[in-house]
Amino acid sequence: MFTYTFHWNQALKALPQMLDGALVTLQIAVLSMAIGLVCAIALTAFRLSGNRSLSAVAAVWVEIARNTPALFQIYMAHFGLGNFGIHLSPYAALLAGIAFNNAGYLAENFRGALKAIPDTQTRTGRSLGMTRLQTFRFIVLPQMLRIGYLPATNQMIWAILMTSLGVTVGMNTDLAGVTQDLNARSFRTFEFFAIAAVIYYLIAKLVTLAARALAWRLFRY
Repeated sequence: MFTYTFHWNQALKALPQMLDGALVTLQIAVLSMAIGLVCAIALTAFRLSGNRSLSAVAAVWVEIARNTPALFQIYMAHFGLGNFGIHLSPYAALLAGIAFNNAGYLAENFRGALKAIPDTQTRTGRSLGMTRLQTFRFIVLPQMLRIGYLPATNQMIWAILMTSLGVTVGMNTDLAGVTQDLNARSFRTFEFFAIAAVIYYLIAKLVTLAARALAWRLFRY
């Protein structure tokens, strides 16, 4: 027989702490996307460079990011680098792991976007006297970002949800970490994690709506 008694008041009193954790979660997600975006653009440029070594670096990065668990990547940043004398805090390791993952997925999204851009535009830029880098920067890159914008929005949502993996490396200031600490002190698992799930859902929805509004403003022409 169902005998569980809900204690929502105790969980709701901790809501300010959980919202503070949500801000940290959003901060990590935004920073990881910014870093991932810069790295993804660089990886895409490596693929277009014609240099085999750079192309190989880009290919290996994308393969690892897309074909290994995100948890593995965070573990490698926190525990693996420690074997080489590089000790990252839980915050830095979580940020590095998610940024690495974002870069791999975004680079692959941009590769698909590049296929949608006619080769004639690149040839036109070169015929006007532009270097390969100038052609990429002024002609290819703006179109690539426009085509890859909506897939990047999905990656942003994924980055927000991936921050919850930080509890595995001792992260306790984000939403998942704060919720875990509150649960450990009160044992009100359902209440705290139900509220955390609602907060994650609302963050994801707000980011989606903001991305759509920004897309309408940037790409309406």
